[in-house]
Amino acid sequence: MAELIELMMTRLNYWIYIVLMMIGLYAMISKNNLMKKLIGMSIFQTAIMLFYVSIGVKNNATIPILEHHGHDETGGHGAEAATHGAAEVGHAVSEAAHTAKDVILAADYDNPLPHVLMLTAIVVGVATLGVAMAVVLKIHDRYGTIEENEILEKVKL
Repeated sequence: MAELIELMMTRLNYWIYIVLMMIGLYAMISKNNLMKKLIGMSIFQTAIMLFYVSIGVKNNATIPILEHHGHDETGGHGAEAATHGAAEVGHAVSEAAHTAKDVILAADYDNPLPHVLMLTAIVVGVATLGVAMAVVLKIHDRYGTIEENEILEKVKL
């Protein structure tokens, strides 16, 4: 039993995502009010975004940006070396890559793709929510309610 509790505590973030997803799914399925359905959809989307961002995180990782701190022939630093031409910079970078302290493994970097995709998903989610709210407003103007069962009764008439 203690092993199960320990396993659950090490994966606590996954349990939080599952709970948020189920709250959003419950609201989308069980509620009759269209605005509450939209709020449920938004909670569901947020849970998925949090999940994807969390699986893209690595402990002790760095951002995927290479910096050059070598010296050029004039004794300048990386920014000054860039002004002396691409060949010289390429040579300085290749020399720096051969030293043991400058070798960087791909495993040492964070993967930016999940974060970028979720940033895009946030924009799409906000736009979708805005359009859905505009549709709910038009439905209210036409039928005088945003309760699903009342709208269905008025449509049948």
